[in-house]
Amino acid sequence: MPAALPHPTMRDLPDLPPSVAAALWRGHALGGGPAHTVPSGHALLDAVLPGGGWPCQALTEILSPQPALCEWRLLGPGLRALAEQAGPVVLVGPPRDPHLPGLLQAGLRARDLVWIDARTVAERLWAAEQVLQSRPDRGALLVWLPQARAVALRRLQVRAQTCACPVFLFRPDSAAHEASPAPLRVAVLPAADWQLRVRLLKRRGPALDGVLDLPAVPAGLARVLTPRLLRVGALPLEGNPHAETLVRPAVHGHRADPWPVHH
Repeated sequence: MPAALPHPTMRDLPDLPPSVAAALWRGHALGGGPAHTVPSGHALLDAVLPGGGWPCQALTEILSPQPALCEWRLLGPGLRALAEQAGPVVLVGPPRDPHLPGLLQAGLRARDLVWIDARTVAERLWAAEQVLQSRPDRGALLVWLPQARAVALRRLQVRAQTCACPVFLFRPDSAAHEASPAPLRVAVLPAADWQLRVRLLKRRGPALDGVLDLPAVPAGLARVLTPRLLRVGALPLEGNPHAETLVRPAVHGHRADPWPVHH
């Protein structure tokens, strides 16, 4: 029986162009690559994200049990920094009208926002593609997509590769069972004590076991909450008042359930 061939090492590889060498990464190592990233504003999260922040030139999927539940608390700190660089934050099809006083508390001004009122999935996909085709080099694009076919997501991912700002897609957590071209997929739900419970479903690099509990007190409440009010239980999800908090991920076949609920 022939001897097994040794695995090639980086020293075995021929000299590569710098751009190619910078894009190489091993499957057991956290991916980096030449793509630019922007800090999320959550130190715990940045420590486990490839490149140390939200990726540019790629899609990031945010999956949650219901829309308008965690988006601004998760993205707010990073968006505030992007807006300070005179970059517009483009909103495509938000499920609720943007609440300007709340956004002001989070550090976002009205002039920082571009709100596209797209109602149908087709309109949202078309609007998102038009924004990406303009190749914005600053700011951020946020798109709410309750439904989307894989071919449409692949088209957005191709467009996003020419975009120098982060692109976020908000989808229901049931979409975790579907294949996605997005290099980064994040499941999030509210947890106790004003925290967000985050699980990385997909990233460039090894899988991340367990979850992250991120402090995420809404900006408008941070100055007025007393220490006692900072220690509150998790709010029940709409339509499921008895839902319990995630304990650990479960795997059904080859599909990960981001938030298994135990009763």
